[in-house]
Amino acid sequence: MTARLKSNSVGDSSAELATDALPVRRLGLGLMLALAAFIGAVVTANVVTSHMGLVPVGFGLLAPAGTYAAGAALLARDFVHKQGGRRWSLGAIGVAAILSWFMSTPEIAIASVAAFVVAELVDLCIFVAVRRRGFIRAAFTSNLISAPLDTFVFLTIAGFPLTVDTMLGQIVGKLLWATALPLAIYALVRWTWQRRSVA
Repeated sequence: MTARLKSNSVGDSSAELATDALPVRRLGLGLMLALAAFIGAVVTANVVTSHMGLVPVGFGLLAPAGTYAAGAALLARDFVHKQGGRRWSLGAIGVAAILSWFMSTPEIAIASVAAFVVAELVDLCIFVAVRRRGFIRAAFTSNLISAPLDTFVFLTIAGFPLTVDTMLGQIVGKLLWATALPLAIYALVRWTWQRRSVA
């Protein structure tokens, strides 16, 4: 029973990696949820930031109010990649940009698009390369590298002060609260599900 499950797991992983190579994947429920989460997180981050500016994120640090949602967007983008590939991810950035333009401010929308495009380019290099070692490792590694770059680009274009506090504040919000914690929960849920399947 266990051997069969392990075999299926390897087969599923190989099939998933193979479909990642396809230019476009079908719009299934998982992809729809990932797209909704990504677009919603980007728009929320931009709207909240345009209205509230800088807020505390813990450890005596400040960051744009939408930092948590922006971090969630980075993680949601990895799920979009997992479910649909890079074209869906780039398309989602475009939709989020249009909505943000009308719902926040042009400066925030432009800064957000630039930041997410930079993060997406990093993602193409890191996430896809590390993906063979597992989704969780790939998601955390890509966000670990893209979060500082994304933060620098966003703060610079949006006109927020580029200081150690604001840089660290965004990185803490994105990597700790919006990436590491959700990934830990995801890993726990997956591990629990696999234990039940084996039993």
